[in-house]
Amino acid sequence: MASAWIKPSTRTTTIDDLVNGVDRYNPNNSGILEDYLYHQIRSEEYDCLANLAILKLYQFNPDLYNPDIVINILIKALAASPQPDFNLCISLLDERTSPSQLDEPDPLPSTLPLLKQLQNLLYRCRFPAFWETYLSDEFESLRDNYTVEVAGFENSIRQVAIRAVKATFTRISSERLGSYLNLEGDALVSYVQSLGWEIDSSTGNIVVPPNPDNQIEATVVQEQIKLPQLTKVISHAVKA
Repeated sequence: MASAWIKPSTRTTTIDDLVNGVDRYNPNNSGILEDYLYHQIRSEEYDCLANLAILKLYQFNPDLYNPDIVINILIKALAASPQPDFNLCISLLDERTSPSQLDEPDPLPSTLPLLKQLQNLLYRCRFPAFWETYLSDEFESLRDNYTVEVAGFENSIRQVAIRAVKATFTRISSERLGSYLNLEGDALVSYVQSLGWEIDSSTGNIVVPPNPDNQIEATVVQEQIKLPQLTKVISHAVKA
């Protein structure tokens, strides 16, 4: 998991050299990294370190700032919850006035609070509230202008919910899981089957396969203290 975060298998050699070398601070390479972000958006790929490199370039070179790029980076980071990717991105956003070269008003100040609200709901695993909020009229501009362009955005959010369910449940009702995924009926059944999970026909409950996180197992910890170590402890106690 950590190795995939550091270097996704889909990252090209060119991007890897930029991310890990001194050229990541070369403003002339911003276009390459921005094109890579749009590739992530179209292909359902994700590379946090490459996206952080863009934000770092914007920090050092305010004239490169592109609010749409920043918003798309934050949207991609949402689906990494509960990992700290979103907050890492936020930490690289300076409190600056909008650059004068922007042709239109900067959309980030009005969009950022919406994204933070969604991230907070995801982080707290309030998935029904997330869908209700995301699909509300207040978030219509976010959906119409940004997330509609991100391939598989809603499914990536469902994967956040699935990771939480796998770590918490051994069985879960169809109604409850449907509220977490914003799915119902045949769409829910199809999604559950794609995961390889079973549906108990007698109860309608969904059986979550066992994994290290949802199984309660007693752990026995054995410590071996050798005699020389014990004598040192006793000698220190006597001296005290």
